[in-house]
Amino acid sequence: MEFKHQSTVTLAEVAQAAGVGESTVSRVLRNHGSFSGRTRERVMAAVERLGYVPNRIAGTLASTGSRLVAFVIPSLSNIVFSDVLRGASAVLEENRYQAVFSVTDYDPGKEEALATAMLAWRPAAVMLAGYEHTDGTMKMLRASGCRVVELLDLDGDALDIAVGFSNRAAGRESAAFLLRRGYRRIGYVGHDLDRDTRAGKRFLSFCDTLDANGTPLIAREIVAGASSVENGKQGLERLLARATDLDAVYFSNDDMALGGYFHCLAQGIAIPSQLAIFGYNGLDIGRAIPQPLSTIRTPRVTTGQIAAELVIANAPPQAIDLGFELIEGATA
Repeated sequence: MEFKHQSTVTLAEVAQAAGVGESTVSRVLRNHGSFSGRTRERVMAAVERLGYVPNRIAGTLASTGSRLVAFVIPSLSNIVFSDVLRGASAVLEENRYQAVFSVTDYDPGKEEALATAMLAWRPAAVMLAGYEHTDGTMKMLRASGCRVVELLDLDGDALDIAVGFSNRAAGRESAAFLLRRGYRRIGYVGHDLDRDTRAGKRFLSFCDTLDANGTPLIAREIVAGASSVENGKQGLERLLARATDLDAVYFSNDDMALGGYFHCLAQGIAIPSQLAIFGYNGLDIGRAIPQPLSTIRTPRVTTGQIAAELVIANAPPQAIDLGFELIEGATA
């Protein structure tokens, strides 16, 4: 069954909603020519209400079909998103599609602005991380007429296509693994959970699992800014200064966990006999350290590949669960 796109909001519809002519709407959007402040307010209110996105290349892509696929991703310093792009780009290039991307720095407002800019080029699809977007972003995506793919999360309702895995399930499995290994005094080191909503879902599910087993989280350290090895190192140092008797620490991802590992090496803390360390993502470097990192491995490259294949095939709306793999490693 062929997927039917929602109709794209037109300039004429904006004009009708604002009670002005199409030429007036065009002048307002280009900020060129004469119009009153009141007219501008009416036009912009209609634009926001309808989720209209100006077409920067009107006519050229409408007749031929766009070969652009736009990625709006949180970070390029995090290898997770580079892996997704690598997987998708290989499929897109093979089918003569062109990938373009922009980076939000985990800022929902910036995501909305970048999504607006990308949608103005009428891409074949827009790919974003997760389900949490501003109301403005959601409205634009629904009204855009292009395919929407949400990546790396399945805990929510997809707008169109979703490819990834459950972050909540990953949090539960991480806690269950540490409990099976006999750890009971568990702490957490992470980065900004309000911005990185997927890390936030894992953390809440992790804590819920501990609570359900009568072993609540002992202490947490949330580091300001993005995740990094250095922030993981500093975060664990501060956590252990407050909670000296922890026997395990769960980190928001492998970058942070590696920082914690290096802190333990520097301070002579034996892993895992004195302190167990558990991460998330299953990065290659985690397997290369003297004691391979205990973690959850996620199928990032495959996520990008399958997302691209679904767009090219014009697949019906669906959510694809790729699951994840628990890596026992040697640090827990």
